[in-house]
This record gives sequence, structure tokens and C-alpha cells, in this order.
Amino acid sequence: MLTKRIIPCKDVRGGRVTKGVRFQNNVDLGDPVAMAAAYSSGGCDELVFYDITASAEGRGIDLGMVRAVAGAVNIPFAVGGGISSLADISAALLAGAEKVSVNSLAVLDPSIISEGAKAFGSQCIVLGMDPVKVDDTARFPSGYEITIRGFRERTGIDALEWALRAEALGAGEIVVNSVDADGGRSGFELNLTRLVSTSVGVPVVASGGAGTPRHLAEVFTAGRADAAIVASMVHTGQYTIRQIKESLREAGVPVRMKW
Repeated sequence: MLTKRIIPCKDVRGGRVTKGVRFQNNVDLGDPVAMAAAYSSGGCDELVFYDITASAEGRGIDLGMVRAVAGAVNIPFAVGGGISSLADISAALLAGAEKVSVNSLAVLDPSIISEGAKAFGSQCIVLGMDPVKVDDTARFPSGYEITIRGFRERTGIDALEWALRAEALGAGEIVVNSVDADGGRSGFELNLTRLVSTSVGVPVVASGGAGTPRHLAEVFTAGRADAAIVASMVHTGQYTIRQIKESLREAGVPVRMKW
């Protein structure tokens, strides 16, 4: 049986890790490279970094940070933010990232998925999607609408329709980040995660809402996720990766123990 992956996520602003609720009221949490090294040695399976102000500031992702992280960890990591072209994807991969996440760019220009998959392989292209729950199921059969630009803009695109299209275009993994649950630490959006994970043939990563190990157990079982992103619950020191994995193992969830 395939083991479930635990992936700490670091939102980076101005060279520092930050965390907020729905991208607001952010607080400084520390140095991204030092945190990456600690998580790598602490037993996490992968890492993901989002340069959350790169696009708004009209610049590319911080490649210096990517190189520094690559030199500090011995596990795979993905990066996102400030990706606007195949050249940006190539630069991030050459700097040491294993995967590149595209979100708003993919909605605005879906060819970045197909061209990226063709150039670098589907395993390098991650679709990040930020769906919000809606009542208009006639227009959005899944019950969720895709948003972009940090949840600020609605697209009129159904979440499941977009996930299926992205897979067909060549995305090798899909991160489902619930707008409604983001930063709340009250649990993942299980219905949304299960809907996507049971409809596509690529790995699905649950994001948004992790607060306790029980939340991860739920998203791995009821939500059928292949991996789960954690942030505040580990950044604040409330839980360690080891504690989370031991709890999951006790719950019967297969995880890779590195101790």
C-alpha cells in the first residue's frame, strides 16, 4: 500500500516564512531555509514553498532561496509563485526544485500545463487550485468555483471540470486548497477533496484547514487524499512531524516512518 505524504507548506514574503488566514493578517514565522532543514531532518516527506508576493511585485520566484533550500534538504520540494513562462519553470527546476506549481497562470493560460509537461515531464507540473463553495450547482455542478489571484477573483469555472481538464493537459499532481478552510485549522474540506481524488487519476494533495492529526487521518481516509499539506500546526510548534505520523500510524494510515 502506498504511504501517505505529509508536506509542510511555507508561504514566503520578503525572504521570510509568513502565515495568515486566507492570505490576510500574516505573521512572521522565520527563515525558510532553516525551517526547511529542520523539517527535512524531522521526517517530512516533501516540502512546498510559495513566493506569495512574486506575481504582485512583477518578478520571478526567488531562485536564490530555491538554491539555498536545495542545498539544505535531502527530500523533494515544490515551488510556486512568480511563474509566468516555461523559462521560469526551467529556472526553478535547474535551481533544485523537483516540481513547480502553477495556479492563476494555468487558469489564464492553460497551455502552460501542456507545454510544461511536454518539456519537463508531467511529474514536474503541479496544478494548484483554490476552489470556493457555491450554492449555484446548476452553473457549478461540483458545488465549487475556482478562484485565482489569492482568492480575490472568481473565474466562473467549475472546480471538478478544471481538475479533469488540467489532468488531460498533463498536470501530474493536483493540490486542492479550500478557500473556505484555508488557515482556519478546523479540518480539511473532505467533500471537495474526495470529489477530486476519486475523479482524477493523478495524486491529489489536500490543503487548507489542518489543525490536528485527526484532521489528516480524516482527509486520508474519508477524503481519499494521497498527501496533505500542513502549515500552522507545525510552524507554531504545536505538533512535530513525528507526532503527526505516529498518530496516523495508530489510526491505521500508512505513513513512512524515518526513525
